[in-house]
Amino acid sequence: MTVRVRFAPSPTGRLHVGNARTALLNYLFARKEGGEFVLRIDDTDRERSTKEYEDGIVQDLAWLGLAHDAFLRQSERFHIYAQAIEELKARGLLYPCYETAQELELKRKVQLGRGQPPVYDRAALKLTDAQKQEFAARNTSPHWRFLLPHESIAWRDLVHGEVAIHTQTLSDPVLLRADGQPLYTLPSICDDIGLGISHVIRGEDHLTNTAVQIALFRALGAEPPHFAHFPLLTGAGGENLSKRFGSLSVESLRREGLEPMALNSLLARLGTSDPVEPRQRLEELAAGFDLTHIGRASVKFDPQDLRLMNARILHGLPYTGAEARLKAIGVGGGAPFWEMARANLTLFSEAAEWWRVAAGPVAPVIAESDADFVAEAESLLPAADFSDSTWGAWTKAVTARTGRKGRDLFLPLRLALTGLDHGPEMKSLLVFIGPERAHARLRGERA
Repeated sequence: MTVRVRFAPSPTGRLHVGNARTALLNYLFARKEGGEFVLRIDDTDRERSTKEYEDGIVQDLAWLGLAHDAFLRQSERFHIYAQAIEELKARGLLYPCYETAQELELKRKVQLGRGQPPVYDRAALKLTDAQKQEFAARNTSPHWRFLLPHESIAWRDLVHGEVAIHTQTLSDPVLLRADGQPLYTLPSICDDIGLGISHVIRGEDHLTNTAVQIALFRALGAEPPHFAHFPLLTGAGGENLSKRFGSLSVESLRREGLEPMALNSLLARLGTSDPVEPRQRLEELAAGFDLTHIGRASVKFDPQDLRLMNARILHGLPYTGAEARLKAIGVGGGAPFWEMARANLTLFSEAAEWWRVAAGPVAPVIAESDADFVAEAESLLPAADFSDSTWGAWTKAVTARTGRKGRDLFLPLRLALTGLDHGPEMKSLLVFIGPERAHARLRGERA
């Protein structure tokens, strides 16, 4: 089997982390199986779809590194859907209905009041030709429903295992609105057939819909693809994630300065039996990806976990992966500086701050009670070029002269040399500060 999957967002908003997870799982499965990843823009909703959102989706996926092998827009394929509609009508599988939204709602309330499931009663099938002509005379356009076969539809879900749903418990779905606009299901099935989609990997909110879609695949003479329905992400408090959660949009995370592989590494393993570990490349994630490792329990997404993962990604990022980006933000020092600074980063942009600490200017912080001590230490600091051994030899000499040890020794020197009470190891940082700046800062000068 040639594996082909699709990610099919609607361009009615930017991607959030839940969308990104769907795209990522499809991408990893395709790459693991040597298959293809298709990006399909589901823009049949002409009222809400915009080119701006489409471009944003493409940008978000590119930032994540999820390159597609094929691309299409549903708005360019209406002629294909029209052919399927006419075929289903001709076979009596798509029938006209004239109930208004208010009438349908009243039916549902009556059914619920009687303790019955709110399933459409197929009253439209009982309309006579004369009655249909009356609606036409009043310029009342019908919506069109797909006539489901009343049978048990079973499939083996790659996450949920064996699933069976009897379609008698479901309403015949509306495939065509009264204004002639096809709804999601029909275009999606037509495209899955036309593209040869082998696996549909999506959230479990579509699990019940699958029975309807399998029936439609078969009605159109196609073998249904394999399905995998994974649990949806929820927020840290258990709330559903949606496009309304702007702070969890991929765009906002990118602007925050987070690494794409931090998001990929976290989303690829959340809800699975595999450990959540930082990975620098998508190929590494794909190599260990397995749909059967996805559990069925709900999955919480905590932004704090993402920020912790971001730090882990940076701590393991080799200089070759950072070099161009460091130059772009004016950070020098080459590989030695990066290897020193990266362990102190939570965001890549913070490397510029540590370079400023090294290269200046820095306003030293010297408490009045430490002034004499710092001056004494400055007199013992060598004036020659520094090496990794300079800090240890110097502080040993300062201890011998002043008797200071531990925090009382190290903190005043760090504050004077960097203006901060934290940071990389001083034995490494002192080398980049250099003799001239170090002596000036110990004298209380901005350097």
